[in-house]
Amino acid sequence: MSKNKLSKFADMAKYPHVFQPESVKPQQSGPFEMKGSWREKFFHNNNPIVLELGCGRGEYTVGLARMYPEKNFIGIDIKGARMWTGATESLNEGLKNVAFLRTKIEFIENFFDKNEVDEIWLTFSDPQMKKPTKRLTSTYFLERYRKFLVDNGIIHVKTDSNFLFTYTGHVIDRNNLTKLMHTNDLYGDSAGITPETMNLLQIKTYYEQQWLSRGITIKYTCFCLSQTGELEEPDIEIELDSYRSYSRDKRSSLDKAK
Repeated sequence: MSKNKLSKFADMAKYPHVFQPESVKPQQSGPFEMKGSWREKFFHNNNPIVLELGCGRGEYTVGLARMYPEKNFIGIDIKGARMWTGATESLNEGLKNVAFLRTKIEFIENFFDKNEVDEIWLTFSDPQMKKPTKRLTSTYFLERYRKFLVDNGIIHVKTDSNFLFTYTGHVIDRNNLTKLMHTNDLYGDSAGITPETMNLLQIKTYYEQQWLSRGITIKYTCFCLSQTGELEEPDIEIELDSYRSYSRDKRSSLDKAK
């Protein structure tokens, strides 16, 4: 591990708004200290809680917190060195409505109680084209979100991946979920996107700036997740993305030599 990473981890260990539980597996740890008590024990208010899952450097977590001081925001990721950026910015700015949690998304329900969360943001998630259960909009994860998201809580999906965008649309339609907004070219065709939401979507992450520089269109959809009804995975073939990410080993059937 580089000295830079070690320095960042040392910083994060001292940050009062960063939580890094040693174990997140249910069979290895007891109840997380903040589960069911985030508002009371950390934020000290009764404001809505919004999660950014797979927050990376925390651009959306911090950006939204600046825009909405009347809401609480928690960025979640397993990559601590990346999270350091947003955690440091929010600490230096004195933002009281921001927290960060370092854990795997697979264990997310261990950290929040029923109806504790109001909204979820998924910003440029890995599309996991070969692994349906790892897609953050799969029914596998939606069932987890139901355990802590309020009834008809909103899930926002902002992505460069046409595969993930198309797949998510099929999940929404298959399960008769309420689709609120939807565009496959956010900056080219924002019809149907409210001005307030369009303002939120102007926050650009590190990865989004890379996609835009490559001429890749940005997609956005948001929908409500009901707590009732059985969820079903769509049984449909979806065309793979035709390009490879900077940071992911392989996002399509393209040969790595290309």
